[in-house]
Amino acid sequence: MSNNSVSKPEGNTSLENVLRALQQEEVIAYPTEAVFGLGCDPDSEKAVSALLALKQRPWQKGLILIAASYEQLKSYVDDSVLSDMQRETIFSCWPGPVTWVIPARIETPRWLTGSFDSLAVRVSDHPLVQQLCSQYGKPLVSTSANLSGYEPCRTAEEVRIQFGPSLMVLPGKVGGRLNPSEIRDVLTGKQFRQG
Repeated sequence: MSNNSVSKPEGNTSLENVLRALQQEEVIAYPTEAVFGLGCDPDSEKAVSALLALKQRPWQKGLILIAASYEQLKSYVDDSVLSDMQRETIFSCWPGPVTWVIPARIETPRWLTGSFDSLAVRVSDHPLVQQLCSQYGKPLVSTSANLSGYEPCRTAEEVRIQFGPSLMVLPGKVGGRLNPSEIRDVLTGKQFRQG
């Protein structure tokens, strides 16, 4: 019994610390379906700028948002341009490892869309991502946790080696997938990245 009471608060504390870091506009790392992701609050230009600097990624490339549900994504993507069939196609893959590129709402910040009028979004089936986004109450920016030119991190230890001990890491295991998520365009069906 004492084992459970010792290990349970640690898990809660970790999640609470990560949620607090998000609220304070910090960058975090967390496990996803295949690799660890770097994430932050998508509505914070300060946090996204810090993430892009850490990742050494140009803002023009745009970013992926990861969420617990499609509802969390509706304030960023223009659902009104999608047909029922396109929605069915999206929902047949979610929650899961397919990222869809969907036209962005006019209000969606450029720091998310980059030089595009669309946004890449995914509803994850990873339990820790589901929990994190549900408890934070919104999607998170998601890009693979690796420095430019390095392999994506698959463990919390690899994240610490590449990014140092000051980055807040949500402990846990990545899902069983070998490749990052497939990326497809919802309007054309074009595949940008194979999963």
